[in-house]
Amino acid sequence: MSETRARRSRSGGGAARRAERTAVSVETERYIDRNIPLYEFLDEATLEIIEYNAETVLEEIGVNFVDSPEALDRWRSVGATIEGERVRVPRGLARKLCKTAPSKFVQHARNPERNVEIGGKTLVTAPVYGPPFVRDRDGGRRYATLADFQKFVKLGYMSKYLHHSGGTVCEPTDVPVNKRHLDMLLAHMVYSDKPFMGSVTEPGRAQDSVDMCEILFGKEFVQNNTVMTSLININSPLTFDSIMMGALEIYASNNQASIISPFIVGGAMAPVSVVGTLTQVLAEVLAGIAYSQIIRPGAPVIFGT
Repeated sequence: MSETRARRSRSGGGAARRAERTAVSVETERYIDRNIPLYEFLDEATLEIIEYNAETVLEEIGVNFVDSPEALDRWRSVGATIEGERVRVPRGLARKLCKTAPSKFVQHARNPERNVEIGGKTLVTAPVYGPPFVRDRDGGRRYATLADFQKFVKLGYMSKYLHHSGGTVCEPTDVPVNKRHLDMLLAHMVYSDKPFMGSVTEPGRAQDSVDMCEILFGKEFVQNNTVMTSLININSPLTFDSIMMGALEIYASNNQASIISPFIVGGAMAPVSVVGTLTQVLAEVLAGIAYSQIIRPGAPVIFGT
């Protein structure tokens, strides 16, 4: 009996070693350490003007938080002035709130070897976000399907130089909108072991993303570590709608990262001049990051433009 068990043990060990040798392994760079210094397009005096004027915009013009009495109450509790849905932020308050945001953080992947560090001097590459159409040799240009989405996730996983699985790598129009986010997130979880993005198209879908990650990583791990990023667009000029802010609230309260990015075009939703546009961009981003820190001090955020 003991000899039989020993033979089985040796056989099992050999099978495991053979499986390890024959398993498909995709080599991936974790992220890029950027050692080339940044090129400054603007001098220090111009940067100071932009920063000063951005706070002037917040203080004198203010920003709108629409259809969200809870957001207005939160701003009021930290000292902002509320008139209707307009929030005016006293000079210095937004910067004070932003101080609790981390300068860098780790986004954890299903495979710990694929974890990425975001912030500081690191550079993380990810696939394109949001195209409604795809093109292939047989079908030509057409609306994307879930099968296309799954293929793009697999291709992103196979790329050595994509550190991140991304989010909406295409829009799978063959799946109903009310459940599309579940299939997309599941594809990132199943067909890749790199970090991924969550859904932001409705606050409930952001919560679904958190819930799915708690199944994958464990609830305690999610609450203490960042496992998702999400793209939160500001509805420029100077407006925060309830859908985007609702998603931001879900992610920030659960310690998940948000990319705060004004949806802005100079001359359309912002001044024509570069400096004027940058002033508005900074004002909107300051308000968004500050609000995330009101929700949960220390919540990870990314300044996106």
